[in-house]
This record gives sequence, C-alpha cells and structure tokens, in this order.
Amino acid sequence: MDTILLKEISTKIVLTLVVSLVLYWIYTAAKLVISARGINPLIKQFFTQVASGRIDAAYLLTTKTYRQHVNRQQFIRFLAGLQLNKYRNLKSGRPRIQEGQVILMVKLKSEAGDELPLDFTFAKVDEIWKIERITKVQS
Repeated sequence: MDTILLKEISTKIVLTLVVSLVLYWIYTAAKLVISARGINPLIKQFFTQVASGRIDAAYLLTTKTYRQHVNRQQFIRFLAGLQLNKYRNLKSGRPRIQEGQVILMVKLKSEAGDELPLDFTFAKVDEIWKIERITKVQS
C-alpha cells in the first residue's frame, strides 16, 4: 500500500516538473520571438543599403555607441574587407538574448558555396532596434 502511494506521488511530482519545464520553455521562446521582432527587417535593410552603395544609410542603422567606437572610414574598411559582393544568400540563425541585447548569427553564402558567418548584436534605442556590433565569426 505504501509503495503504491509513494509511486503515485513520485509520478505526480515528475509529471508536474515536466509540465513546468515545458511551460517555462514555451514562455522563454515566446519572449524571445516577441522581443526580437523587427530584427530581420533591419538586417534586410542593412544589406540592401550596403548593396546599393548607400553606406552612410547603413552606418546610420547602428547605435550611437557603435558610431563612437567605429568611425565611418573604419566601417567602410570593415565592409570592404568582408567582400560582401561575392555573397548572394543570407541565412539567419537562432537569436540569443544576453544582457538586454539580442545576438544573431547571420551566414552569407556565395554561389561557390563559401560561407561568411557574422554575429550581429542588436540593442533597442527608443523602441527601435539598432545594430550595436558586427563581428566576423572565426571558423
């Protein structure tokens, strides 16, 4: 009798833990999706500006903090070093939240199969997403 009761209680505890973990996972995933809304259009806008030669417009999609650390000439040299013109496809990864910022790995792919992974860090400035940092990921 005691064994059956103990088994029943432990089954309920395990079930409660599993349900709690699933609910927590759903909550976290929903929070991430909602908070990252607007980032994909920003990335598209950034690469559209760069591709059309409007480097100043792309530069203005960054935060003031970024512009204080990376001047326009450094930004142009960084973009030139990436050789973006040889890449045609863009694939974004799963966003990560860290200290109120969203980090997203973007992989650019060329027709030859080459990949260029970039980490974009985004911060919200006056309820608008801006690029806080762009880092070339070393493979």
